[in-house]
Amino acid sequence: MTEILLKLGTRPIPYPQEVRDRLQLEAKEIIERYPQPRSALLPLLHLVQGVEGYVSGTGIGFCAEQLGLTDAEVTAVATFYSMYRRTPTGDYHVGVCTNTLCAVMGGDQILAELKEHLGIGHGETTPDGAVTLEHIECNAACDYAPVLMVNWEFFDNQTPESARALVDSLRRGEQVTGTRSGAPLCTFRETARILAGFPDERPRANEGEPGEATLAGLRVARSTAVPEQPLHPGLAEKRGESRESRGDESRESRGGESRESRGGESRESRGGEARGSRGGEARESGGGASEGGAQ
Repeated sequence: MTEILLKLGTRPIPYPQEVRDRLQLEAKEIIERYPQPRSALLPLLHLVQGVEGYVSGTGIGFCAEQLGLTDAEVTAVATFYSMYRRTPTGDYHVGVCTNTLCAVMGGDQILAELKEHLGIGHGETTPDGAVTLEHIECNAACDYAPVLMVNWEFFDNQTPESARALVDSLRRGEQVTGTRSGAPLCTFRETARILAGFPDERPRANEGEPGEATLAGLRVARSTAVPEQPLHPGLAEKRGESRESRGDESRESRGGESRESRGGESRESRGGEARGSRGGEARESGGGASEGGAQ
């Protein structure tokens, strides 16, 4: 007899009732922003991430229930986007960019030194629960490489020394602000609620402006006119053939439409004249017959 073992995970532990009641009210508020309920899935995932610091099985089940989706559908989205954590996360998620430019500018060294300094590896959390360290892909901040992010706030032009000082400040509970705005950092769970669409009430949260490095390229583009470059002879010839071909097709199309139009008008005109002629003859003939009968 063949024995079949089903390795099923433990069922998620439900939220406490007071937490669930609050989440249901907040989920309803989020869902009402969208024409279709399932469009609210991304902010709902941030909402449940704000409860436990990651998207747990309980959170997935809650989102599925609120939106009328299956757990599999919600899981597919939660595992696709890297901003949704699937394991418990510390108060501060420190992401070091190790994509090409940041890496060659020092990102790889920063990550290596932070691993040694904190005594943890990629995706791990310090024993005090303060910092989760991770290497991440491009932050779209190449003009300030190397860059790291803390709870998705930018820290530009980092060095191993500044990165170590930053995580030490976070672990001591000191107030830290990002490079781009003067708003103090909030915890990972608080950040998740903001990303769910709830107001960011931190002072100076909506202030900030692009930096010098970001604007430099724009100024160059505006002040420098790139001269028109001559085409390679072969490419120019191909483009000429392409234009001629399009011109022939256009002329044929217009000619065909014109002929069809004239033909249709002619047929309608002749048909109308013929019907009018036959109708007139019939009326005259009928009228003559009637007069003859009366006589």
